[in-house]
Amino acid sequence: MVDRTFSRATRHFVAELDEAAQWHMAWTRLVLRCAVLRTPPGDDVLSSDAHHCCRFDQWLESHRERLAHVDAATLRRLDRNHRQMHDAARSLCERILNGDPGDAANLDDFEHAQAGVIAALSLLKNAYVAHSARLDALTGLPLRHGLEEEFQRCHAQARRHGESLVVVMLDLDHFKSVNDLHGHAVGDLALRHAAALLKHHCRAGEPVIRFGGEEFIALLQAADRDAAQRAVQRILQALRDSPLRLPGGENLGLRASAGLAEVDDGESMAHAIARADHALYAAKSAGRDTWRWADQRADPATAGA
Repeated sequence: MVDRTFSRATRHFVAELDEAAQWHMAWTRLVLRCAVLRTPPGDDVLSSDAHHCCRFDQWLESHRERLAHVDAATLRRLDRNHRQMHDAARSLCERILNGDPGDAANLDDFEHAQAGVIAALSLLKNAYVAHSARLDALTGLPLRHGLEEEFQRCHAQARRHGESLVVVMLDLDHFKSVNDLHGHAVGDLALRHAAALLKHHCRAGEPVIRFGGEEFIALLQAADRDAAQRAVQRILQALRDSPLRLPGGENLGLRASAGLAEVDDGESMAHAIARADHALYAAKSAGRDTWRWADQRADPATAGA
């Protein structure tokens, strides 16, 4: 059972996965009836591509991309065991329908593959739930729980490509007034709208994370500071050019401020984020709807003192 604290979408998906597993358990009864009553079990057992004909595989195909993103290796094991399970079942049933005794090796293969399917499904479900726990239910963006891992990955990748990693902390301007004037439901729409624009205007492999409240962090990989500035300017301009369309037809303009910190070699994530945060407040002080760079290697606790 999935905890109620998970999003409705997560609970629904896990319920679907459990139901799909039950479909395949029901399919095994066809094999049992063939063994006991010698009745043909149907094409989803006897067909050479039965593993693609069964209802379980049809569900799996419709969600393959999502499951592969969560745990591609386990999904491959599930595919392999699922096919082996069908192959063994077909061999068993063909022998029985021909009047021959069942083969112990086929039965062993069937039982081994079935156990593999059950184990892989359990691993995939647990991996999906764990993955979902790291996502913000409102915006669909990752939460800060996995930020350290993403920071290290992006920093290493940037070094390999001869680029710099730039931490961008972005905060929606005057967001409290959005909630106060329009209500929290509109505030939620605004956060989703801003998150979608951020994700759209960052390159693949550049994580966008909901840091908390109306604050977001993007990890940009840029050839130089000018390239990073242009990327942030595109994001801020996208917010200006794409007002949120409210249910009543009114347009709600959104603005944001951003702080940028170019990560030094050996710099910790916490220090880089603190510098970006300090730069963000400088952007706010400069009138908002703009960006500022953090001082290189400055200690945020003493900068400006």
